[in-house]
This record gives sequence, structure tokens and C-alpha cells, in this order.
Amino acid sequence: MDDHLIYRVRAFEIVGPYTMRVVFDDEAEQVINFEPVLAGELYRPLRDLSVFNQAQLDPEVQTLVWPNGADFDPETLRNWPKYVEVLTARARKWELLEV
Repeated sequence: MDDHLIYRVRAFEIVGPYTMRVVFDDEAEQVINFEPVLAGELYRPLRDLSVFNQAQLDPEVQTLVWPNGADFDPETLRNWPKYVEVLTARARKWELLEV
């Protein structure tokens, strides 16, 4: 069983369309392109860049949050390469269901 470590997002910067550089409390960084996972009721609204660019750092849960309630677990963000294929596949399934 994989351990679910606790990470906190310390800072982020939008570096391109749907793309952020995210800095964690352990000094690690990830550059994440969120576009492939933006599907489904919660994440689809983030395809609108004016919504996506409203991301904030929630001081309580210490992760990225958006005004519509969308967020990602900091551990998922910290280890994005480990999760991106599964999240992308899930997004594709949601897109098929939305048609």
C-alpha cells in the first residue's frame, strides 16, 4: 500500500495557458499542465481561462483552489507525473459521458 504523504503548496505561478509552476513545503516544484484533466462537472469550468486564472492558494488547506470549488490534493500535485495518466483517462471518460 502506498503511503499518502502530507504536502502543502507554498506558492504557485501561472506560466502558460492551463499551466502552473507549483512550489511545495519540501522545496520541490512541479510544472503542471492541467488542460488534459479539465473535464467533468467540477473541472470543466476551468477550461475557461478567465476561471482557471482565478486560482488561489487556500491558507487553511494549503492547496490550489478555484472559485467554483475545484481543488486538487497537494499530494497529487506534488507527485503529478504519478497521477497524470489516470487523471487524464478519467477526464476522457467524463467527456464521453457528457456528450
